[in-house]
Amino acid sequence: MSLPHPVRQPNGDKPRILIVDDEPINLKVMADLLRDSYGLIVAKDGPQALARLAGDPLPDLILLDVMMPGMDGVEVCRRLKGDVRTRGVPVIFITAMGQVHDETRGFEVGAVDYITKPISPPVMLARVRTHIALREAQRALADQNRQLEDRVAERTRDLLRAQDATIRAMASLAETRDNETGNHIRRTQNYVLALALHLSRDPRYAGQLDEETIELLYKSAPLHDVGKVGIPDSILLKPGKLSDEEFEVMKTHATLGHDAIFAAEGQAEPAIAGGNSFLRIAREIAHGHHERWDGTGYPQGLAGEAIPLSARLMAVADVYDALISRRCYKPPFPHEKAASIIREGSGSHFDPAVVAAFSVLEDEFRDIASRYKDEE
Repeated sequence: MSLPHPVRQPNGDKPRILIVDDEPINLKVMADLLRDSYGLIVAKDGPQALARLAGDPLPDLILLDVMMPGMDGVEVCRRLKGDVRTRGVPVIFITAMGQVHDETRGFEVGAVDYITKPISPPVMLARVRTHIALREAQRALADQNRQLEDRVAERTRDLLRAQDATIRAMASLAETRDNETGNHIRRTQNYVLALALHLSRDPRYAGQLDEETIELLYKSAPLHDVGKVGIPDSILLKPGKLSDEEFEVMKTHATLGHDAIFAAEGQAEPAIAGGNSFLRIAREIAHGHHERWDGTGYPQGLAGEAIPLSARLMAVADVYDALISRRCYKPPFPHEKAASIIREGSGSHFDPAVVAAFSVLEDEFRDIASRYKDEE
């Protein structure tokens, strides 16, 4: 069987080998054998070897004498394997010792092979070529893995961009059917983000509001009224107050939104549909943002913490924005009046903890409302 040829580096240079031995004659013998096929670096002892390895590029292989005065080869190898920068460089021990416990000790500190003295040229060349080839194969595999990771990361970014675009499209569909919403979805999205970030610093909510969940809340919030696409224009666009019967129909938008997102969730890949997905959170928000803390809301009449936290956040955001916005049946309320109504609803309409967060964030709510105000 023919021996593998030395692998050339991508830039055309020879593979590099560091030879470490305290005996000049041994250095000469190994150098004479290897110089035609490899770029050589030599060191006469352990400290000099470590100094040679301080710069770049690193060698592709190290031939390391075990028995050296002062710092022996085992200690040199131990230090190399303890340094993240050099631990990947393969080390072959060169030794006159042949006892099993000596070889075991070398493998324990990270050597990949042994060559015994006196050196047999065919054995040395074969071992060196094999380990150089293995080193290059490892590098090629690592490069391939990095390329795959880059492609996966890019694909993930593409999916997230598509996801965001889908959310915006679905939310805009609901918005265009209700010409009074204006920038409502943008404002409520940012109100929810502010509330979630504030509550995440509270130990009671930190476990529910990690960074990933907060990001998903922000992305999902625009879908809170997506169910309005199923409400007849005669009710959705009615300029005056709704009758009791019409209001019952309007209330179904919460269930319609839930059902539409639930259907999409069932068709999604498990990795997307499961866990903390934006679809699950969007479904919670669409279904539950009209529930009330005291259980008198709709569509399920949930109360207290039975209402998902995502929906409790949206409830405050949605009502506050409705209060400060112009509607066909009312003028926009000033912030002070809207804030007073929110505070009065603590413990009845709204989760008291969310109202407390709102009270701290009133200035931020004003800023968001100003930044995304509707055109007159």
